[in-house]
Amino acid sequence: MIDGLSTKARTGVLGLDDVLSGGLTRRHVFLLEGTPGTGKTTIALQFLLEGATLKERCLYISLSESEEELRESALSHGIEFGDSIEIFELVPPESLLDADQQQSLLYSSDLELGETTKLIFEAFERLKPQRVVIDSLSEIRLLAQSSLRYRRQILAMKHFFSRSDATVLLLDDMTSDNLDKTVHSVVHGVLHLEQLAPDYGSERRRLRVIKYRGQAFRGGYHDFVIKTGGVSVFPRLRAIEHKTAFDRAILKSGIAEFDDLLGGGIERGSSTLLIGPAGTGKSLFALQFVAAAVKRGEKAAVFIFDEELGLLFSRTKAMGIDLEKMRDDGAIHIEQLDAAELSPGEFSQRVRDRVATFKAGTVVIDSVNGYQASMPEENALILHVHELLQYLNRQGANTFLTVAQHGLVGDMKSPVDVTYLADTVILLRYFEALGRVRRAVSVIKKRTGRHEETIREFRITDAGLTLGDPLSGFQGVLRGVPTLVGEKQQLLELSNEDESHS
Repeated sequence: MIDGLSTKARTGVLGLDDVLSGGLTRRHVFLLEGTPGTGKTTIALQFLLEGATLKERCLYISLSESEEELRESALSHGIEFGDSIEIFELVPPESLLDADQQQSLLYSSDLELGETTKLIFEAFERLKPQRVVIDSLSEIRLLAQSSLRYRRQILAMKHFFSRSDATVLLLDDMTSDNLDKTVHSVVHGVLHLEQLAPDYGSERRRLRVIKYRGQAFRGGYHDFVIKTGGVSVFPRLRAIEHKTAFDRAILKSGIAEFDDLLGGGIERGSSTLLIGPAGTGKSLFALQFVAAAVKRGEKAAVFIFDEELGLLFSRTKAMGIDLEKMRDDGAIHIEQLDAAELSPGEFSQRVRDRVATFKAGTVVIDSVNGYQASMPEENALILHVHELLQYLNRQGANTFLTVAQHGLVGDMKSPVDVTYLADTVILLRYFEALGRVRRAVSVIKKRTGRHEETIREFRITDAGLTLGDPLSGFQGVLRGVPTLVGEKQQLLELSNEDESHS
């Protein structure tokens, strides 16, 4: 503890303190860099506001924006800090703006740089703050005009601040043509912000801690967003950090034939992948486990990428699964996601929040195709899915993923192969028999126990899912056009009424 305060200055930015292992070490100088629009000023204001709530003296030294502009920026996030933060708007002395009074024997930059530094130190000595933001170093770099003079100036500022109790945050908008890394070697830590513009959709922002002396931190890139209220950071998920003890019971789907196909059911704390062409019923199989979980008195979370919720509610209700009522009763959390507006880190955080706060024991992600749209890099997608599944498994949650394959019958192609990540893989197929298009289901992988190696026909009716006996009399069902090899055709009977709903 330092003067009754923690040794770390919390940033006030949701998720950032987790990345920084508690915040910024007090009495040190840090650099926050990023191109214009990445959120530097917003993070800096949140950093000072956090200090103000702790009754610390806070100083914002602005070399580029006026006090009015800063207050307007804060108000856009619903933040009104009043007199809790001292804003020192640094402007050149009037003599330097008057051409008649400019010195001719000395370079004007010498005077401007010296005057600027002097004004910064005077403002600091007057207030003696515990948190300081200097915005921005680009102005000082322009005044210095050379790398050597710039480095000397930064070192002078660092030595000056090191004799105080202040935690200092230097902002750099990286607008100089010569991106000098001088400050990186001088400061105690460096946070780098990026803004990416995908071919379609909103901008994506992410940050990385480049350096933090004498302190462990969460490495790699972390997605973040700027919304009303400020910046929210989504720390990169590391499943190995999360472990919960739970009973690995066998959970049933509520359909006896389907449970037989699964060797009795699904083990708690495992992941299941439902894969097949569009329209085969992948979502319905996953929601069958949601309905079974609710019936057991458990909660579930459903994340929909591809289907409009109103349509989903109406079609599942017609099959006996009233998702809307389950939601209204507080038994499930269900939300429709826009892949064009959502970063992978934000999605992972939403899932984690539902498991941690809503206590969801069953999680459905429908579909991985939509999830992939939020991050075109397939390798990164597999890593994200791997960490998310490992986290959910360690929390004792059952996860159901759906993947739509390209094609309808015959050779199928998957946009991304995640079959090796899932504990159980359920394959759905169309096949032709007796002049009709029918559906078949089989379990091709189950890590947690035995399962039937057969293929069963299934139908979707007003009563929901109906599974038949194993199709032992057919060969080539998975190819789409089977041949009869048994003595009789073991297919589900189709009535005219049922046919109209299939």
